[in-house]
Amino acid sequence: MQPAVVAAVDLGASSGRVMVGRVGRNDLGLTAVHRFANEPVDVRGTLHWNILGLYGEVLAGLRAALDAHPGLVGVGIDSWGCDFGLLGRDGRLLGSPVHYRDRRTDGVMAEVTERLGPDHLYQVTGLQMLPFNTVYQLVAAQRLGLLDAARTMLLIPDLLAYWLTGEIGAEVTNASTTQLLDVRQRGWARDLVERLGLPGRLLPRLREPGEPAGTLPPEVLGGAGPGRPIPVTVVGSHDTASAVAGVPARDERFLYISCGTWSLVGVELRRPVLTEASRLANFSNESGVDGTIRYLRNVMGLWLLQESMRTWAAAGSGQDLTALLAAAADVPPFVSVVDCDDPAFLPPGDMPARIAEICRRTGQPIPGTPAEFVRCVLDSLALAYRRTARQACELSGQEVDVIHVVGGGARNALLCQLTADACGLPVLAGPVEATALGNVLVQARAVGAIDGGLAELRSLVARKADIVRYEPRGHEAAWAAAERGLAG
Repeated sequence: MQPAVVAAVDLGASSGRVMVGRVGRNDLGLTAVHRFANEPVDVRGTLHWNILGLYGEVLAGLRAALDAHPGLVGVGIDSWGCDFGLLGRDGRLLGSPVHYRDRRTDGVMAEVTERLGPDHLYQVTGLQMLPFNTVYQLVAAQRLGLLDAARTMLLIPDLLAYWLTGEIGAEVTNASTTQLLDVRQRGWARDLVERLGLPGRLLPRLREPGEPAGTLPPEVLGGAGPGRPIPVTVVGSHDTASAVAGVPARDERFLYISCGTWSLVGVELRRPVLTEASRLANFSNESGVDGTIRYLRNVMGLWLLQESMRTWAAAGSGQDLTALLAAAADVPPFVSVVDCDDPAFLPPGDMPARIAEICRRTGQPIPGTPAEFVRCVLDSLALAYRRTARQACELSGQEVDVIHVVGGGARNALLCQLTADACGLPVLAGPVEATALGNVLVQARAVGAIDGGLAELRSLVARKADIVRYEPRGHEAAWAAAERGLAG
């Protein structure tokens, strides 16, 4: 088998990138050819994604990839979940996709769950109850009359793939974040859609990672590259699905934290966990690559830090992140901690002010410097990881020996060390670009450059990726006390 050169389009909730991967049996390399910001746009009170701008950046990145690597044999696309575009009868987009942090779904989740029953929703979909799940966005859109002219709903990676190839389909790992997928059957929950009065015509044919998604003709890229069509392959198009595929685990006894704007904390299973205890703990059973289940819970993640940095920059007191993390390491631990999943933290805005208000309300000292705010955020995140990791193992029965932190958070040495301390387990940090690696690995397997299952793909990552190990420092009593204080 010859190594394959493929491009990964990897869109996060705050930034995007186009990466070129070279993959063979003992060959794994990844190069960034284009990076860009992903900034939402507020239009008269509604928060939208700048989808046309993102598409333009994707095209620019693919042109750069082909310029640098004319032998490119594939493209795969992944992104965040839940959000979608609506196509009309003629296949044209009906308006810019709405951002999941928009307030149009306020109150919708409570109404839908009261109507259908939270236990029924969970037994069918196995999904964590989050107010921005696609099902609630669709109900909100229907009330505004936005579905009347729509014929197809495409999640963000499927929409971009459609624009590149003209082929319509819905990739299953991302479809599993909609709360419209039957978790046992790995197919659309048509009865649930009908009971909600949503138009079933919106749901396209499902596709699995590794399937072809059409070809990218030269004219779409303005004639860039070798003048031949480029195959587009379905990958784990939910970015966490690709990230978990790229975890460098050496066996099944691992817990992962895919750490970026959101933190996804969980274990990999073969069957969903649909117990009442799992529902009450608000855990998700999302579809993964090769028929796996990503049993996880969303934690608010580095959004708290990112939005704090934006707030300080907008006020003219921008901070250097490296210096700020070094200063935060010298701040005493557990002076103030907050619940990272407090709904107050979900919308954009002044994050330090919200943290201060919650500290004031709970009788804790209010952080006085940026370093103290950052230490509060990181201690709080590590506590959330501790709680969620323990619940994931208890509810699933999965035993773990190690925690893999992948994504941008793997660069945050202080957070990784605090996570090891909080959880009492070694943390292996890296690769930072696990999502892009999972994307290119699935593509390379599809074109025959490598073979095997997830164990073989992960073995290649473990041999080739840069990984840093953090050992717990034995402060269990202090972490347990901080956890009790937060709960009380």
